Amino acid sequence: MLVLFETAAGYAIFKVVDERKLQEVDSIWKEFETPEKANKVVKLKHFEKFQDTTEALAASTALVEGKLGKKLKKVLKKIAAKEAHEQLAIADAKLGGVIKDKVNLSCVHNAVVTELMRGIRTQMEGLITGLQPREMAAMSLGLAHSLSRYKLKFSPDKVDTMIVQAISLLDDLDKELNNYIMRCREWYGWHFPELGKILTDNLTFCKCVRQVGDRTNFATFDLSGILPEEIEVEVKAAAEISMGTEVSEEDTSNILHLCDQVIEISEYRAQLYDYLKNRMMAIAPNLTIMVGELVGARLIAHAGSLLNLAKHPASTVQILGAEKALFRALKTRKDTPKYGLIYHASLVGQSSAKNKGKISRMLASKTALAIRYDALGEDTNAEMGVENRAKLELRLRRLEDKSIKRISGTGKALARAEKYQFKSEVKTYDPSGDSTLPSVPRKRKFEEVEAAEEEQPVFKEKKAKKAKIAELPEEEEHAEELPVKKKKKKVKVEVVEEEEPSTSVAIEPPKKKKKKKKIKEEPTED
Repeated sequence: MLVLFETAAGYAIFKVVDERKLQEVDSIWKEFETPEKANKVVKLKHFEKFQDTTEALAASTALVEGKLGKKLKKVLKKIAAKEAHEQLAIADAKLGGVIKDKVNLSCVHNAVVTELMRGIRTQMEGLITGLQPREMAAMSLGLAHSLSRYKLKFSPDKVDTMIVQAISLLDDLDKELNNYIMRCREWYGWHFPELGKILTDNLTFCKCVRQVGDRTNFATFDLSGILPEEIEVEVKAAAEISMGTEVSEEDTSNILHLCDQVIEISEYRAQLYDYLKNRMMAIAPNLTIMVGELVGARLIAHAGSLLNLAKHPASTVQILGAEKALFRALKTRKDTPKYGLIYHASLVGQSSAKNKGKISRMLASKTALAIRYDALGEDTNAEMGVENRAKLELRLRRLEDKSIKRISGTGKALARAEKYQFKSEVKTYDPSGDSTLPSVPRKRKFEEVEAAEEEQPVFKEKKAKKAKIAELPEEEEHAEELPVKKKKKKVKVEVVEEEEPSTSVAIEPPKKKKKKKKIKEEPTED
């Protein structure tokens, strides 16, 4: 059996002398305790040395990727021509499949081969003759540096690592500046508390304190280069009547030193922001136009690189930075967040609270396209970002104004939109609809109206009908009276009490008289 062993100096082919010693996996390490024992197990058959570091790097890269390099292919063809019946022990199973296809050598990879490789590595200096330990260490170090440099794939055009470091440093500087300025205001506030209320800008406050120092010097110092004339007069007036306590010169010197630190950090922060802006416009111009320099840099830093950010879908870009809120919402079965880091974009900030979700969703979809164009496209122009931002601004204006309704693709919706006309009529108040009566529910109103109709208006209608009956002929009179008397009997009580001078009463049939008698008895019972 043959063994393929890769080193930083070249390829080594070993021949296994005694295969019986490799039967027990646990005892193989004992055979490689000393170089003498190792030479009894394996012997060097062929060694192919690399000419320079470039050749070694190409061979190592091919092995890492599971490919068969040119150098190794030549060596294996020579061996296959001489000893085609032998098996080849290799350390990578993927490489074994490639060797079997191209060189037609049967390869072996198992636990015994792994232990054998480990033993050869421990006694490599004794097994491979002609290599000094110092030269071997130098070759290994050089190959490691070259391989690491190749894996980094350093590109001066798209250096998103610089953006990640710059935005992280910018955030750290903001935190430190806030702490320093708060400490400076509190510290100097014991001496001159009124100055902190007059000067709201932090950098102006520190510059003013650094130049003047003690509050008694405000009357003599000229602050026209720092403050406007009106504020300068107000500061000098407040210094004369200040309620602050007196401080020593040592305290003042420490406060001034802190002010120097704040001013220097502020200047460096402005310089770093300009650098970040230039790098973002060079690496991701479309992303910068869509969401701005800071938000775009934070998205890249959160994803790790611009290429990783390009692999994210638009829904992930929308909530990137709100992972805790997302998993909490999924766990508690509540509404998921609408936005993450993209919330700080200018387009989302311009929209109202009602439309922030819509705008963030549309902005995330266009931003995802811009990121992929920047990361994978060959052009470096920002035309796509400008065009998409103009569309989003128009959409935002429509949502905010609410003057143009959302038109879907259906024909009915388009027809309704075409018929719509804006009417600028001024409506005036109509006082005729006013009423002093209390408002009554609809059901109660109908019940009361029906009760009132039964009590009063019905009697008047019946009386009018009786008067009409008197004028009708006899046949029509009988036809009219019968249905009226059958419907409501209470009305007949009123008719009987009244004395009407009509001849129609004498001609009534006997049945009607009996009914009238019954009706007369009803009020007596009541």
